[in-house]
Amino acid sequence: MKFKEFTATQIRIARPTDKFEEIIDFYVNGLGLEEIGRFEKHQGYDGVIIGLPNADYHLEFTRHEEGSPCPAPSKDNLLVFYITNKDEIYAIYERLRNMGFEAVAPENNYWKEKGITIEDPDGWRIVLMNRAYE
Repeated sequence: MKFKEFTATQIRIARPTDKFEEIIDFYVNGLGLEEIGRFEKHQGYDGVIIGLPNADYHLEFTRHEEGSPCPAPSKDNLLVFYITNKDEIYAIYERLRNMGFEAVAPENNYWKEKGITIEDPDGWRIVLMNRAYE
């Protein structure tokens, strides 16, 4: 059976948070991503869209006026950033350390080989991986 071609033009990963401002600080000022957009009071939600300049994939964080808890599902749910420049990885990690975010041991040791794993304010993990994905 042949399936129709998939033609999505963007990907956005969205999740709620009760630490809205801390999350923005972590991903924009710590990690170095760009705030692309923001909305307020849309059907009870505020949100921010964060990503890389000129990229068609974004992160969206929302908070609801009645609360938006979002515990991390496991230590192996990861957002991996492939960065080929080690100096850039260390600069990002140093910024995050200065903000109080230390490296954590990854669940899967593969990520230790060439990466640094860090938990965001909600306990979700990112990996700064020193390689290009092929």
